[in-house]
Amino acid sequence: QVQLVESGGGLVQAGDSLRLSCAASGRTFSSFSSYFMAWFRQAPGKERFFVARISGSGGASDYVDSVKGRFTISRDNAESTAYLQMNNLKPEDTAVYYCAADSRYWGRSGMYRTDSYKYWGQGTQVTVSS
Repeated sequence: QVQLVESGGGLVQAGDSLRLSCAASGRTFSSFSSYFMAWFRQAPGKERFFVARISGSGGASDYVDSVKGRFTISRDNAESTAYLQMNNLKPEDTAVYYCAADSRYWGRSGMYRTDSYKYWGQGTQVTVSS
């Protein structure tokens, strides 16, 4: 069974930090380093939007402009886990955060698309109060 399980969400105040985790399990992820890992978020009533992506080795990452300088995506391939460190959180960061994985490289244009990722977690809620 293939699973991506997010954790680490919660209710925080503006300016606080959170670290989200995404643990991968299952035979598909036996070669975890073969997968691009990404984070998306979805606010109530809105579409799911790209936040960040990291390469299989962890050597390359991309971010949406609104989180650059505040969020950091990372991964521990030995633990089959990806992370999203979120600092200086703002109320507009409030959303359900999803991790996603895919072994294919779609390029910079493709990484923003939800259909570029085959595997998804169930999401974790992040709420930032002002």
